[in-house]
Amino acid sequence: MIRQTSPARPATTRGDQGTSTIEFAFAASVVFMFIFGILYFGYALWLQNALDFSVAAAARCASLNGSACSGQVATYAADQSGANIAASVFSYNRTAACGCQVTAAYSVPLSIPWANLTVSLSSQACLAPPPPGNNCAS
Repeated sequence: MIRQTSPARPATTRGDQGTSTIEFAFAASVVFMFIFGILYFGYALWLQNALDFSVAAAARCASLNGSACSGQVATYAADQSGANIAASVFSYNRTAACGCQVTAAYSVPLSIPWANLTVSLSSQACLAPPPPGNNCAS
């Protein structure tokens, strides 16, 4: 005679229903925050790269006294950034000790769920005007 044995695992009770949904809610919130954090961190790095490039391009243009940036170095830098960065973020100093200096300071709000942070990005480039005795763009 074969006797049936009870399963090794006890039968679940009614109180256990829905626990996987609750566990998913806890785990998903952490996973989504991590994923959004990675995305916004990448966005901030891309903006830093755009600031670096545009500041260097504007300083180069000003040192060569190019017609493209004459009188509007900050606007030229904003156009070169490739991002939606206003010209008011950039500042230009033609009388700096190192030559034609362009700086930028930009705050990026990181809208990560449950963690609103702001990252301050900055960049600076300074190029001496080429000889003989050229001045920086005005």
